[in-house]
Amino acid sequence: MTAYAPARYADFHILHPLPASLLNRGEDDLPKTLNLGGVVRALVSSQSWKRAVRLRLEDVLDEHAARTRMLPLRVADALRAAGWPTDLAAFAGTQIVRSATTEGLKTEENQRGITSATLYLPRDVLDDLTDLCTEHRPHLEEALAKETAAQTAPAKGPRKKKPKAEAVLPTPRVASVIRRRTATINLFGRMLAEVPDAHVDGAVQMAPAFTVHASSPQPDYFTAVEDWAAPNEAGSAHLQTAFFTTGLLYRYATVNLTELTRNLNGDHEQALHLLGLFADAFIDVMPGAKKTSTAPHTYPHLVHYTIRDRRPVSYAGAFEQPVKHAPGGGYTDPAIAALSQHAAGLNRMLGTRRLVGCGYATLHPDPVDHLGTAHSGLDDLIDALTKNAALPTGTLV
Repeated sequence: MTAYAPARYADFHILHPLPASLLNRGEDDLPKTLNLGGVVRALVSSQSWKRAVRLRLEDVLDEHAARTRMLPLRVADALRAAGWPTDLAAFAGTQIVRSATTEGLKTEENQRGITSATLYLPRDVLDDLTDLCTEHRPHLEEALAKETAAQTAPAKGPRKKKPKAEAVLPTPRVASVIRRRTATINLFGRMLAEVPDAHVDGAVQMAPAFTVHASSPQPDYFTAVEDWAAPNEAGSAHLQTAFFTTGLLYRYATVNLTELTRNLNGDHEQALHLLGLFADAFIDVMPGAKKTSTAPHTYPHLVHYTIRDRRPVSYAGAFEQPVKHAPGGGYTDPAIAALSQHAAGLNRMLGTRRLVGCGYATLHPDPVDHLGTAHSGLDDLIDALTKNAALPTGTLV
């Protein structure tokens, strides 16, 4: 595979039927919705699905990351577990964020010194940072003693603002640890402007999933029976009305293969490997909300991919006009027809000179036009996806 200019994208289009479910709720504890094409649709936020995909990839790769503001507290916990005095461990934790840059990371002192920004780090940086503290323990003990002495010394004259603590740990080494990446950081990106060169542009873009038809939240009145009720007394321990949604979702994501390769320092083979793993996870994984009471473990009915140069193309426009159910019921067949027609229109309007490859796999018994090569299953589809992603510009398969 060669580098592509300006970019190469792998687009994923999925039609996914859901029974009664509650994959994503808003602040009012109701299922998320959006108004599209003049009707209310069920919505699952991209953040919800993206987290589920990220956790799956980390398990597959055995390479875990953490989004956290608790880094100084976790470092202190690890040092206390190693036998450090409580005050010294806490001081070392604060020194990690103080020494990360020349000015130190911003913290929230009224919240035990957690970082103001959420950090996205490999989980094993905790070991590296505690080892660094251990290596510099004498310097930390000396700095803590000076700070304690300054705080307990009698005040002379007007009380001045507490001076900013001096960095004790070597800033280049702390920053180097914080800049480290995992595969999922290279895929999903990282916003960390405070540490030079720690920001990572995400290669994955994921859209909120939405039903291709009108779908409003539906009430579900339920009661929990009191098993230890008093004699001759029937009653419930709990009464409530929950809400769920049903419908056929359109799910879309795109991977900027050029950006991913850049994040991997030009490792094209690793980029293709991660593309295949992402495809498998995005197709397979579902958010886990309310799974014990809804068990919405359905599988996508259709998966379509395209490899395009220059820019990605979503097919969400296929469903701006809500799909009407078939005469005998069901939205799947009409949705497949709408997707096929939209793909045909885009191919006619855009042409195919930037379409490198495309294909699909489906439970549908009949071939689907305008979606490229029909694959017998998802393994074949993912294999073709990664092969097409490595083809030269202008090749249509």
